[in-house]
Amino acid sequence: MGLIGTVLGLVGFAWGIGFGVVIGYFLFIYFTPVDVKDPIIRPLQELDTKSLQELLPEIPLWVKNPDYDRVDWLNKFLADLWPFLDKAICKIIRDTAKPYIDEYGAKYKLQSCEFEALTLGTLPPTFVGIKVYDTQEKEMIIEPSLKWAGNPNILVAVKAFGLRATVQVVDLQVFATARVTLKPLVAAFPCFCKIIVSLMDKPHVDFGLKLLGGDLMAIPGLYAFVQDLIKDKVSEMYLWPRTLEINVIDDPKAVKKPVGMLEVKVVKAMGLKKKDLMGKSDPYVRLVLGEGPFAKKKTTVKMNTLNPEWNENFHMLVLDPESQALELFVYDWEKIGSHDKIGMQVVPLKGIVPGETKTLTLDLVKSMDPNDPANQKPRGQLTIELTYKAFKEDQDIPIEEEDANAVEKAPEGTPEGGGLLVVTLHGAEDLEGKHHTNPYVRLTFRGETKKTKAIKKNRDPRWDQEFQYLLAEPPVEDRLRVEVISKAMGIGVHLRENLGYADINLADVVNNKRINETYQLIDSKNGKIQIEMEWRAS
Repeated sequence: MGLIGTVLGLVGFAWGIGFGVVIGYFLFIYFTPVDVKDPIIRPLQELDTKSLQELLPEIPLWVKNPDYDRVDWLNKFLADLWPFLDKAICKIIRDTAKPYIDEYGAKYKLQSCEFEALTLGTLPPTFVGIKVYDTQEKEMIIEPSLKWAGNPNILVAVKAFGLRATVQVVDLQVFATARVTLKPLVAAFPCFCKIIVSLMDKPHVDFGLKLLGGDLMAIPGLYAFVQDLIKDKVSEMYLWPRTLEINVIDDPKAVKKPVGMLEVKVVKAMGLKKKDLMGKSDPYVRLVLGEGPFAKKKTTVKMNTLNPEWNENFHMLVLDPESQALELFVYDWEKIGSHDKIGMQVVPLKGIVPGETKTLTLDLVKSMDPNDPANQKPRGQLTIELTYKAFKEDQDIPIEEEDANAVEKAPEGTPEGGGLLVVTLHGAEDLEGKHHTNPYVRLTFRGETKKTKAIKKNRDPRWDQEFQYLLAEPPVEDRLRVEVISKAMGIGVHLRENLGYADINLADVVNNKRINETYQLIDSKNGKIQIEMEWRAS
């Protein structure tokens, strides 16, 4: 009897424990409010000292960190737009979830699964600050800090095997700082190709989860487990340097793959128009196929001749042979000032048979306007040879993407051990002259001087001009002198005025291969100049 009594006692204890848990759970449900209420918002002046001290961690970043900008205007815009965003986002959630509900509902034999309530609440997210980075590259980097203490009401009802259960998400809080990169910047709306997003810290996510009306997060240990699980999973996917990439538009220079290679041989020119005072010209040819720095080539300069011979070969990538055309410009090189255009011509690639070499002798014209009367005057002829080679589907294509860190190799004929120094003058800021501000830049390197064009009445000029120096050895002990000068556009006493200068040690360029920096101008109050330099070794 003692053994039987013991067994019955244990069974009764187990039934009592189970019965007590069920009764306690339903009592918890009925004594816990199920309505989603708006939080009470009180002005700061009504809070006491202790409450204000507790709020110190919640002070916006633009107060604690001066490199974060205040964006009240954006929060006001978001608050006014939030009722409409709420409906639009909820519609997207319903439409996105429906295929998954249909698929997994049939798989797990669910009779129904639907949203009984779906709203993100009346409280919009708040941007507590935004930081913007200036990288001098073709990209824009911003770091918004977001806080959302929302009052959403997401109620999902599930029916299966004759039973019905509801799951409700309420009181959502999300605190996160993200890095958003828009790159590369292009001249086509919306002016960037990709959105790259990553989190700078582990996000804080807090929410209430109710099952059959009872808060599951009140179960001991479950809240901390869910918090850590969400942080770890989100961090594994998106914590920097991991990223989420969203393609916005196709950039033909960075995304679209070439379909072939065009080999261009610039043979010679005949009977060119005279441009110099001595009855000669110093011609060179500039070739353009598409857009971007890799789509432009040019020949060497032939001095004092109207019948130059180059016999120089170039390789240019083709993206679409049906629509692209090769543009050829013949210029007269000038030591001082801009180069004079002798003539030009355009060759569509559509008529070129792949694999066959086509020799063309082109009559140069002033412009491609058929109604331009200046095209009737003879400007000389240009002879070229074109060979188009289409890539095979399984062929490794030498894509020349516009990578920010990519450096080209030096051109053929560069002395062994030497290379090509490429200096690109992008622009300047905050220039100020006493009598006029018509800035141009004068470069001095190893006694050779080169100049940019002058820009009228501009304190923040953009030149985007490139200069090249072919060197027999790396310029590790040389310096580049960069002078910004203002030029008077009329007749006056002050014809030239120095706006500042910079002396740049080129050893850094040789060691790093590429530098894109903004230099403070000496003898200038606030003037700065942005210069990009590359060393292309042989």
